[in-house]
Amino acid sequence: MIFVLNRALKKYHFELSGYTIMDNHFHFYIKTLKDGETISRIMQFIKAQFSRRYNRLMNRTGPFWNERFGDTIIEFSDDPESVFFYILWYIGYNPVRSHYVQDPRDYPYSSINCYLDKNYKSPVKITLHDFFIKLGSKSNERVKKLLEYEEQYRKRIFSQYVYA
Repeated sequence: MIFVLNRALKKYHFELSGYTIMDNHFHFYIKTLKDGETISRIMQFIKAQFSRRYNRLMNRTGPFWNERFGDTIIEFSDDPESVFFYILWYIGYNPVRSHYVQDPRDYPYSSINCYLDKNYKSPVKITLHDFFIKLGSKSNERVKKLLEYEEQYRKRIFSQYVYA
């Protein structure tokens, strides 16, 4: 999937601000650009290319994906900034909720470390979202505020899983 995602970034004009790739699905935070392709075209390319590569590797034929992709347009929400950070942590915590890791920072197929560590080298080009950049003029200021959003996310999500 990393190879296909990099091909899509070269072929189409869009920004990837977040991703998590799981064994049976993926999450991307994509920003389409005015002079770029539609989200539908980008996703069609990614899913078709991955299917071709997977089918060839596994020596199989036929459809691979069951459903069309789902999307959320955060610019239309009442509070796009909060929605962005919620989605960023939702994507980041997917491997935790699936019991692959205990900390999202430990999952290798995710972009969360691009935001938390300015020296992190992602295998995919990540464009840090404007909402993140606006959190502060210095990296450590932005990370501190991002971690506050993480704490809000953890309280909101994991409070649902309190067992008696």
